[in-house]
Amino acid sequence: MRSKMTTKMAIIGGMALLAVLLPAAGHAQSPDERIGSAMTRAQETGIPVWLLESKIQEGQAKGVPMDRIAAAVEARLSGLSRAAAAMQGVPGGVDAGQLSVGADALGAGVNEAVLAEIAGSATGEHRAVAIAALTHLVQQGTVPGEALLRVQDALARGPAALANLPGAGSGPPFGTPVPGRQGPPEGVGAGGAPDWVPAPGQGGPPTPPGGGGPPSGPPGGPPSGPPGGPPGGGGGS
Repeated sequence: MRSKMTTKMAIIGGMALLAVLLPAAGHAQSPDERIGSAMTRAQETGIPVWLLESKIQEGQAKGVPMDRIAAAVEARLSGLSRAAAAMQGVPGGVDAGQLSVGADALGAGVNEAVLAEIAGSATGEHRAVAIAALTHLVQQGTVPGEALLRVQDALARGPAALANLPGAGSGPPFGTPVPGRQGPPEGVGAGGAPDWVPAPGQGGPPTPPGGGGPPSGPPGGPPSGPPGGPPGGGGGS
């Protein structure tokens, strides 16, 4: 009798467990459904959906599986939502570009308090640049608090100082030339990068096309003759 009762209770317990697990399995969302849910949440919270669509297009172009794309979209929405909350109340509000770089900053290790501080320190037209510079410094190993002070100092000194800030410090600037290239990167310094860099042992730049051709004699040698005269110095009878 006791054995039958134990068996009956085990069956009832198993059925109860199945009743819990089967609906959960039945409600597992496909990658497309997960992406659709993320889009809906973005619209409901005022996040521009194209910031998520760009993530989908990027993944599809690289042949990434849809489940990984869905995870990336959900993670991006989380970052954008955190950035929007951190920068809420910033004078003038934030646009989609500022929201995007704010999410990048949080992903790089900048905390919400620092993001809110730098967003409030910069005016609308310089805000995205300031946040990007802060992110760059943190990515290069500067602690967020120190990076914040450096960007705020650059903001106080003017737009030129802010524009040059990403190239300062221990990290390479934006637009760093490929290893082995001589001279500054394109657009840096007066005149940008040099058009010609001497090879080892080369003494001077090549003659530009149409510049008169190679010299008629070795440096320091006798002239080939007066203009219009016979070659060889005009000798002979």
